[in-house]
Amino acid sequence: MRKLFAEFFGTYWLVFGGCGSALFAAGYPNLGIGFAGVALAFGLTVLTMAYAVGHISGGHFNPAVSFGLWASGRFSFKNLVPYIIAQCIGAIAAAGTLFYIWSGKTGNSIDNTKAGAFASNGFDTFSPDGYSMYSCFAAEFILTLFFLIVILGATDKLANGKFAGIAIGLALTLIHLVSIPITNTSVNPARSLSQALFAGGEPLKQVWLFWAAPILGAIVGGIIYKNLLQKSEILEE
Repeated sequence: MRKLFAEFFGTYWLVFGGCGSALFAAGYPNLGIGFAGVALAFGLTVLTMAYAVGHISGGHFNPAVSFGLWASGRFSFKNLVPYIIAQCIGAIAAAGTLFYIWSGKTGNSIDNTKAGAFASNGFDTFSPDGYSMYSCFAAEFILTLFFLIVILGATDKLANGKFAGIAIGLALTLIHLVSIPITNTSVNPARSLSQALFAGGEPLKQVWLFWAAPILGAIVGGIIYKNLLQKSEILEE
């Protein structure tokens, strides 16, 4: 249960901090943090929670990461469903908190006919810059694949584990810098689901892509690292 609570709180913080920065701070007149600020916020949520509770649960905070770690042989299949449930509950709880705060300002309402409604993800006309479904799938797949390679490499027993959280947090920052204009950046099915549930409409109908692409990308990343990059137990010549 400690591990599941760690995943709940870690994913809650990721969604609250990352999506919260997009909702409240990104477009603030004259002082808004913009895309770069939102990207940094997402990276900081993972970095801080990696050190806060990563030693308890492994610091997944993302169903795709759990799948990728399973594919790499570092995570038990029997724990996949409990972890994913805890992550989704944490994400939805954070989105609910954001919605409560968002609703406290007169005039605030969610327009789910526009891209990025309530920090949701989307493709085609719901992509921030109008990218096609195929482009968005490719971006989410590739970025999650490399995210897993960074995670697996940074946490490898031969790596300097003290800096793993920094590497992972900066990788997520970079991912957002690339893909916010494309999909509003997911690489995390729980984060996508939570915002889409409150946005409703087309963002909710499109959420399937933000489960399929990150999970597939993570699995491929896990397999690549395990078979091509991970050092064998047998000493290499």
